Amino acid sequence: MDLRNKKYILWDHDGVLVDTEKWYFEATRKALAELGIQVPLSLYLTFMEEGRSLWTLAAEHGIPQRAIEKHKARRNACYQDYLQKKNIEIPWVIRALEKLSRHFAMAIVTTSKKEDFELIHRGRQIVRYMDFVLTVEDYAKAKPDPEPYMAALRRYRAVPEEAVVIEDSGRGLKSAVAAGIDCIIVENAFTRTHDFSSAAATLRNLDELCGLLLEGTG
Repeated sequence: MDLRNKKYILWDHDGVLVDTEKWYFEATRKALAELGIQVPLSLYLTFMEEGRSLWTLAAEHGIPQRAIEKHKARRNACYQDYLQKKNIEIPWVIRALEKLSRHFAMAIVTTSKKEDFELIHRGRQIVRYMDFVLTVEDYAKAKPDPEPYMAALRRYRAVPEEAVVIEDSGRGLKSAVAAGIDCIIVENAFTRTHDFSSAAATLRNLDELCGLLLEGTG
């Protein structure tokens, strides 16, 4: 990965800037359990990496669509409750953004719903460092499709070689690679079983990320 031409950082959100993924899993697990479907973490992570919806399991069990939609709404409400009550901070995020914003233009590309994203960022300062945010409503196909990151490139009028993606999941990595963008993985314990073999680098934390990217600006 040649860092000399990089101008743009495209950030994933959940698991990279805020520690929300485990709570989305827990809310989904609880809602599906109410329908009689047990979802172990290993199965959830497989579906997550492949970009598949666990709600297809409910349909395969013959559960009516009306009941599925009702429990999706219960999942959404439970997740939003977690967002307001649980500690979702990731250490040193603001410090990293402050450093990197002096050298790169930055944006967030997330599969989060706009409603959830706005709830997360009430009272937080992360978005102030970003030129724009793309939530799941802002593009036609979600990760692992390349469209989310291609949409961000179009906003910047940039080519893939000018950008770097920061991710923590196999799904996001696939999206970045398919868009032709170098992707750096910042490790997250929740997604550690995903395949990161196609990443340009795999780092332990945001401090290591700053070290790598800022070295390239020197």
